[in-house]
Amino acid sequence: MRPMPRPSLNTQILIGCLLGIAGGLWLATQPAEAPVVGNTLYGAKMLGNLFLDLLRMVLVPLVFSSIVVGVANLRAHQQMHRVWTTTLAFFALSMALAIVLGLGAANLFHPGEGLHLAMFADATRDFQARQMPLPDYIAQFMRGLFQNPFKALAQGDILAVVIIALFLGIALVIGGERYKNLRVLIQELQELCLLVVGWIMRLAPFGLAALLLQLVATQNADLLASLAHFISVVVGTTLFHGIVVLPLLLWLVTRMSPLRFWRGAKEALITAFATSSSAATLPITLRCTEQHLHVKKDIANFVVPLGATVNMDGTALYEAAAALFVARLAGIELDLAHQLIIFFVAMLGAIGAPGIPSVGMLSMVLVLESVGLPTAAIAILLPIDRILDTVRTAVNVEGDMVGSLIVQKLTESGSEKHA
Repeated sequence: MRPMPRPSLNTQILIGCLLGIAGGLWLATQPAEAPVVGNTLYGAKMLGNLFLDLLRMVLVPLVFSSIVVGVANLRAHQQMHRVWTTTLAFFALSMALAIVLGLGAANLFHPGEGLHLAMFADATRDFQARQMPLPDYIAQFMRGLFQNPFKALAQGDILAVVIIALFLGIALVIGGERYKNLRVLIQELQELCLLVVGWIMRLAPFGLAALLLQLVATQNADLLASLAHFISVVVGTTLFHGIVVLPLLLWLVTRMSPLRFWRGAKEALITAFATSSSAATLPITLRCTEQHLHVKKDIANFVVPLGATVNMDGTALYEAAAALFVARLAGIELDLAHQLIIFFVAMLGAIGAPGIPSVGMLSMVLVLESVGLPTAAIAILLPIDRILDTVRTAVNVEGDMVGSLIVQKLTESGSEKHA
């Protein structure tokens, strides 16, 4: 008799989340002084903290190696200088617009307002202890960007690590073949980090069950209403970016109508929605871009695969909105300076990030840590992540195809002017 196949990691995480919620609901019905309540919550806290600490352990080397590799890989396309500079300019613009939309919607609709979670109380006290006048904060922020690389890596100073990785990646592009061995070494470091992430994710069903058990046992039903509000804000804003902003950019540059674009792109968009993976959709995205939207093969083969790694409009929008949502749950009000940091980190966090779900969670931890928000909030965000991931992945893929059309138009116009 054949053994039953093991459930996928997503299924295991879903089961873990459901068990954690069920356990938390059961504990909430028990007397607060009952030994089973105290002992269970203590064990759940230990397991949940272990899972978060393991994620933090691999966060710095993974972020460093991913950004260096993402930037350094541009050197392979030096002969397409105009194509890749135009591509990066479009990716930066579209992600910036998406993040501004995410922050704007979170500030306008206030998801999470008025609901302060007790499990984030320590993070709130730590955040308030670090508050200072805006000019002093900006001065300290600027000083913190440029640090001794070894100190930044050792202390886990995320923003400084991102800056160091950007500089090193650019230096590897300029240095070319002379630094081939170093580039390969850092790429292998990234692969090793992803291997370790795979091991840590085996603990994810248990870690998330423990975090959710704590959350549900100590909170009331208002959290569910707040989550529903947050989901509606994120989905609505992401759809607005995909239905209005990206087609408008496309029309302004190429004069292609949205209907014509969607007819050509629908197969890739439906696949992206169903799989929630830009990487898995890549072959179909390339086919739609070349055959249905008539983008030249050399441009499509550069813009679309690069976009599947670097251009994450939907993801960046979600992470920016989620950071403000978590801040409100923790009773923290983020000022303009903190929101600018979120803008910066959400954009750079997408560079070189491999398209696998576990790295998406690490990217969210990166954004939360950059402004001192509680990373335990991923226990709230991950159960709803699969719902949101379908829409944001479709928008990510749409951005890649829109980008390839815009890049083709702009590079052709540039060539005609120089002719």
